[in-house]
Amino acid sequence: MTQDAKLYQYFFQWMKLYKLDAVRPVTYRKYEMTHRQLVYLAPELRMSELTRLTYQQLLNDYAASHERQTVMDFHRHIKSSLIDALEEDIIDRDPTRKAIIKGIQHRQHKTKFLNQHEVQELLNTLVLDEGVNWDYFILLVAKTGLRFAEALAVTPNDFDFAHQYLNISKTWDYKSAKAGFAPTKNKSSMRKVQLDWQTVIQFSQLTKNLPADEPIFVRSKVYNDTVNHYLERLCKKAGIEVISVHGLRHTHASLLLYAGVSIASVARRLGHSNMTTTQQTYLHIIQELENQDNDKVMKHLASLI
Repeated sequence: MTQDAKLYQYFFQWMKLYKLDAVRPVTYRKYEMTHRQLVYLAPELRMSELTRLTYQQLLNDYAASHERQTVMDFHRHIKSSLIDALEEDIIDRDPTRKAIIKGIQHRQHKTKFLNQHEVQELLNTLVLDEGVNWDYFILLVAKTGLRFAEALAVTPNDFDFAHQYLNISKTWDYKSAKAGFAPTKNKSSMRKVQLDWQTVIQFSQLTKNLPADEPIFVRSKVYNDTVNHYLERLCKKAGIEVISVHGLRHTHASLLLYAGVSIASVARRLGHSNMTTTQQTYLHIIQELENQDNDKVMKHLASLI
């Protein structure tokens, strides 16, 4: 590869050489996305033409339609490849130095979740006497707060019914053409989720004659939309707000917070890498609970004479 090569060509060769089979497939697909953006935004930009100005213009073009965090990820991918190009004398200076990361204003994504009454109405619609079905899948997510890919990967062997917990140590790569078991999102995602006795009874019966090491809910290619559409029908049948499977995860966490469970415990149960993620995701609930606590504090202080 020489200075006459185009940037997207160098990046493509670089990601195949250094990233293919070295990172998780889901991560590699993000590098492929960066490559596609380079082809789209800078199809003629050559390595010899890379300067701080041309690189900043590339970032600005990308930032015109993406949020700042997404632009930061895009920048990190390209910067990593160009640092190697610098060491290989393909370029003679780092064009990414002092780059300014911009981006469109962060979109406020409303976190949808159900209250306890609505959850009960949803669970009442589930059919749990016909063997393995999506109703059991929805029940599992509602009771554990698992991520979609984590719940898909659950096998009978993952249950410890005697000690009432579910061992989460893997996910199911449902997005890949060669679907199969994959690592968890992060180290903190590997965890033991405590189960209530009702869930223990229900799943001990369900898994009794199932293959021990095979995923319970995967029989063929699985699509997130398929399960979300099924859940949508159940929500409408129950007469409650329509939410997604991920919304059930939010619901699980919110109910625990309202019940007085600590943020630290909720973070561990959800498999968050740190409490900051939990605090940011459920900030509105935490603020509401803090207001309730303040009311309690004032009432207590006012009672002191």
